[in-house]
Amino acid sequence: MHTSSRHGLSLVAVSLLTLVLNHTAIAGEDLFGYVKGAEAMPKDAIELYQKITLRNDKGQGTYRGINYETEFEYGLTNKLAVSASAKFMSLDTSGLIIDGYLPAEKKIGFQSSGAEVGLSYMFLSPAKDDIGLSMTASLDYDWIDVHSGQDKDTLSLDLGLQTQKYMLEGELIWVGNLGMESTYADRAPIANLPEDFEWSTDPEMELELKMGTGLSYRFAPNWFVSAEVLFETEFETEIGQERWSFFAGPSLHYGSADWWATLTWLPQLSGGGEQYQGQRDTSLHLIEKTEQEIRLKVAFNF
Repeated sequence: MHTSSRHGLSLVAVSLLTLVLNHTAIAGEDLFGYVKGAEAMPKDAIELYQKITLRNDKGQGTYRGINYETEFEYGLTNKLAVSASAKFMSLDTSGLIIDGYLPAEKKIGFQSSGAEVGLSYMFLSPAKDDIGLSMTASLDYDWIDVHSGQDKDTLSLDLGLQTQKYMLEGELIWVGNLGMESTYADRAPIANLPEDFEWSTDPEMELELKMGTGLSYRFAPNWFVSAEVLFETEFETEIGQERWSFFAGPSLHYGSADWWATLTWLPQLSGGGEQYQGQRDTSLHLIEKTEQEIRLKVAFNF
């Protein structure tokens, strides 16, 4: 084979590989439900996506919370992106009262619950470098307690690091995440509570540490199957370490040039820390967390 022919074939191969890698990491495309990749959005790219999360079952009575988040993200440069989102929720809880956390049965229809702004910056590209590296920062304000549905002002700063590695010419993708969230929380008083019921209205500081990792495999054009593991632990002002939990589960992802969707099931495998009185499954943390979560993400790229 002539040198020029080999050179031409090499250029074609490199071009095809680049297309595969670029398709694997379309701007902001999430292959997982919870852990995030390190690939940045291209300059002037726009993404609008809807996230719906079902938090279900605390092991007693009925507990079903649904969280909605509508996010707009824009690529300022090929490395820096900014985002803003509006949050909503619904909640249905009955047959379960938890001292200090769930003061009453609550049923909330669809209503606004918070807002968030954020940014992300990519230091290393997973498509161009040996491994991708990015950071995220977001500021989150909520006015409804996501667990109880009661009035509660929370202001949170969330910082994260994301790594990502392409393997097998982009068919297999690994991601790893580290995160820290610091929160200022202030509960509103509740009238007519039992005298012995704890419901602190003193402002609190909370610190949550998060670690996660996942593997995703492209088993057909545009289709990925993934598995992820997530660890979370939280510390509070007076209590110290309040809780910890391990979660793991699968995801199914479809992505095209204009839109993508990811469906994730994430059950809690083990947990510890505070427990409510009469909790049957003592191997899980079920005060602030549930036995399982199901998350759907649908996004449109412009």
